[in-house]
Amino acid sequence: MSAVAETATGTVWSAPRASAQAFPMNGEFLTKDQTNGHRRAIRLWLYAVAAMVLAMVLVGGATRLTESGLSITEWQPVAGALPPMSEAQWLSEFHKYQAIPQYRELNKGMSLDAFKSIFWWEWTHRLIGRLIGVVFLLPLLWFAWRGWIEPGLRARLWLIFGLGALQGAVGWWMVASGLVHRVEVSQYRLATHLVLACVIYIAILWTALRLGETARATMPARLRAGAVGLLILVVGQIYLGALVAGLRAGYIYNTWPLIDGGLVPHAARLFSATPAWRNFFENVLTVQFDHRMLAYVIWLLAAWHVTDVIRHARQGPALIGALALFIAVTLQAVLGISTLLLVVPLPLALLHQALAMVVLTVAILYAERMTRHAKQTIFRAAAAVPTSSRA
Repeated sequence: MSAVAETATGTVWSAPRASAQAFPMNGEFLTKDQTNGHRRAIRLWLYAVAAMVLAMVLVGGATRLTESGLSITEWQPVAGALPPMSEAQWLSEFHKYQAIPQYRELNKGMSLDAFKSIFWWEWTHRLIGRLIGVVFLLPLLWFAWRGWIEPGLRARLWLIFGLGALQGAVGWWMVASGLVHRVEVSQYRLATHLVLACVIYIAILWTALRLGETARATMPARLRAGAVGLLILVVGQIYLGALVAGLRAGYIYNTWPLIDGGLVPHAARLFSATPAWRNFFENVLTVQFDHRMLAYVIWLLAAWHVTDVIRHARQGPALIGALALFIAVTLQAVLGISTLLLVVPLPLALLHQALAMVVLTVAILYAERMTRHAKQTIFRAAAAVPTSSRA
């Protein structure tokens, strides 16, 4: 049944009762249960895609640490989905790799079996990227065809798909930088590739979380800003970590808390390159020092933020989230120091990259929770529907 109101012209307008609330979608009304079901399906799909993006980042880290990223010297988005199937095809791929500087200067004399081991890392990394594209696009088209996607959400999902397509191009742009004049990829392009993956991961996970029905208690602006600020700083730290990796800076200055003989290196060594801005991207000492300093800043801010949250709410989800983020940041700092002191052993380096993504995930979950308002509209109210009835 509906509540009825009569206008001056005699036209009756009908609005659904709360017990049978309906919502407009593509010109039709859906019940709240139907809308909830559609959102739940989309949310689960986005969680699955986010998990695949996370797996791709981790495999990408292993690909970099095993020096496997240049083992495939061509970009074939379709044909490259199949690995070599015969000995002749394997030899063809190996000969292409032998023509680049990395083989000639670092891996000269490598056996075919050794080449296969690095080839599989890069091929797997690219395969996951292709699968992400398929797993994102096909359900997106199906949900759109079924009319399950709301207008605002539709634009956001297509934007995420566009970022994913851009990421494929950026990945090849990165690989291409190491095929002619270098034995490794450009640290600029490596950092861009990794941060774009993080941006895509944030967009997917944030969108999925916002499709949930649970409203959050409104938090003071200071706490909301702190949660978002920590998320931004974590992304910045991942960028600096990529520069460190690209320059192999972790293999140098393997002391802590001192670096180059002091807590703060001499300015002449920190700014030895000209113009000065290049030191922040190309000077091994400066890049590693910046990575350390930002780690200290994040840890201190996370600790201060926890105490601030405790003053506002002594219990509840906000405090749990702030503590979880602080603990994750602390573990990552300890692991980073251990990795440095032990001169970047492969297991610790892989774990350090994996934990970085854990920190990012916790920061996303916490920032989303803190910035969602209690009064945020989860479902849009139905518009009044005219009928032809007269009093």
